[in-house]
Amino acid sequence: MPLDVAHNCNERALYILSQNTYDTIIIGAGAAGMMCAIEAGKRNRRVLLLDKADKVGKKILISGGGRCNFTNLYIEPEAYISNNPHFCKSALARYTQWDFIALLESHHLSWTEKTLGQLFCDQKSKAVVELLKNEGKKYNIKIKTQQSIRSIQKEISDLFSIQSNEDVFQAQTLVIATGGPSIPRMGSSDFGIQISKQFGLKNIPFQPALVPFTFPNEQLDRLFKPLSGTALDVSITCGQTTFKEAMLFTHRGLSGPAILQISSYWKKGDKIEINLLPDTNITEWLEQLQKTHPKAELKTCLSQKIPKKLAHKLCEEHLNNKPIQQYTQAELKQLEQQLSAWKLKPSGTEGMRTAEVCTGGIDTNELSSKTFESNKVKGLYFIGETVDVTGHLGGYNFQWAWSSGWCAGQYV
Repeated sequence: MPLDVAHNCNERALYILSQNTYDTIIIGAGAAGMMCAIEAGKRNRRVLLLDKADKVGKKILISGGGRCNFTNLYIEPEAYISNNPHFCKSALARYTQWDFIALLESHHLSWTEKTLGQLFCDQKSKAVVELLKNEGKKYNIKIKTQQSIRSIQKEISDLFSIQSNEDVFQAQTLVIATGGPSIPRMGSSDFGIQISKQFGLKNIPFQPALVPFTFPNEQLDRLFKPLSGTALDVSITCGQTTFKEAMLFTHRGLSGPAILQISSYWKKGDKIEINLLPDTNITEWLEQLQKTHPKAELKTCLSQKIPKKLAHKLCEEHLNNKPIQQYTQAELKQLEQQLSAWKLKPSGTEGMRTAEVCTGGIDTNELSSKTFESNKVKGLYFIGETVDVTGHLGGYNFQWAWSSGWCAGQYV
């Protein structure tokens, strides 16, 4: 090849390489990744955001039934599960729920508080995604969708080289914001753990969380299927953890906010304990009924407190139904125990298919709680659900995404 032709080819190769070289590449254009990109862009960093989906923020779009429960008024570290319960404290304190609320309002979006401090965007999930996209445009964030990552390498030059199905990109810093493998129909996977293993970082295997319970077929046929669609407020306990919210019977087992919450703490083989009348002193109530309605049957009395279908099924399956006046003091105490501490043993959960999030992820001991950079690999960051921090139901996981993304964005 003539020297002038070779020289032109080299110049073209260098030009293409420089066009594909960035200060920061973020893999995962969800809540955490987009927040990180915006913050890095504010620092005049040249940022590329890659995602394998055909549009950004797909999980944001389906969140809260399309209404986007974007944070919670009562964010606190105690609402997060991690092998290191202290890790989340710094990020949550540095970028709070009030900071994201201010961002929302700066785009003329409004919000409504539902139960237990849960905040929903009045203009729905799509408006939140548009907010993030508009912020990204403001800071010249480049976004490429439908990018399947085939390999990631760290070059001798200390640049990260990312090969996708479309091209090769390079960057000084690399952020993994791909979340966990829950709801696989959305294209989610354990990509973050695969990358952590490649670079020698420890991790905790992902497990489905905020997920309905399943039960053996015999129990389903006898108890759960006949009660499918029945809901009530309960107090539910597993180990030392208790939640008081709504519970829903389904044809597969149990769901509803109380069940989803406790599922994050449940392990195979554990029993759960359900108080069906959490706001009632059951013994006093039954004793009072013996005076006021002595001939009323137990199932009739229970139907005043819980759904009739459930009251009748419990009396049929578990409780000795008879007129209230016929119960002895010992039997009333037994009834109180059965109604306030109904023990059930789930056979499992519905798994990643319906889990809203996952527990597990990159071991927090591998990361700086200030920057989210790997302690072992300079320039490599992990944020959001990819990290071993999982929030309760009700906007807590979105806040972790905003907070961790914001913090990493100050340093990448």
